[in-house]
Amino acid sequence: MKKILMSIITATLLVFSFSGVSSAASTYQVKSGDSLWKIATKYKITVSQLKNWNNLKSNTIRPKQVLKVKKTTTAKKASSTTKAIHKTINVKATAYTANCKGCSGITATGLNLKKNPTVKAIAVDPKVIPLGTKVHVEGYGQAVAADKGGAIKGHKIDVFIASKQKALNWGVKTVKVTVYK
Repeated sequence: MKKILMSIITATLLVFSFSGVSSAASTYQVKSGDSLWKIATKYKITVSQLKNWNNLKSNTIRPKQVLKVKKTTTAKKASSTTKAIHKTINVKATAYTANCKGCSGITATGLNLKKNPTVKAIAVDPKVIPLGTKVHVEGYGQAVAADKGGAIKGHKIDVFIASKQKALNWGVKTVKVTVYK
C-alpha cells in the first residue's frame, strides 16, 4: 500500500512539474532602494501585475513590506519571450530626459532613470498603454511603459533619452507603437 501511495504522489509531482502551465505564489520582502520596476523585472512580470496582486493604489513601497509575487515555470517564461501583439497604434512621440532642472529622474513605476541612463522607457497615457507594458517604438526600439506625464494624453508618448541634446534632436514624430500582451 505504501509503495502504491508513493507511486501516485511521484506521478502527480511529475505531471505538475512538466505541465509548464502552473505558477507558484511567493512573497518578496522589499529592501531599501527597491522599486516596483526592479521587483517586476526580477520576477519577469509587469508592474501592473505586481500592483494588482498586492492591491497597490500607488507606486509607493517601503522597506520590509511583503509583496505577493508569482514565479512562473520555465515553460511559461519561454512562451513570454515570444511576445504576442496586443495592438499596434500610431502616436505622436516627443522625447524627455531626466537631467533637467527639477527633474527627479524617478518614473511613475519607480524606475530611476538617472541610475539607469541606458534603459528604454516611455511615458504614456495609462488609459491607452498600461504602465509596465512592454512595447516596440518605431525608431527607438524595445521599451517599457514606465512613466506618465501631465501632457501625455491619448495617443501621445515621450521616449526617454539620457542626453538632453539627443532628446532635442528627436523632435516630434508620428511613430508606430506595437503593444505586447
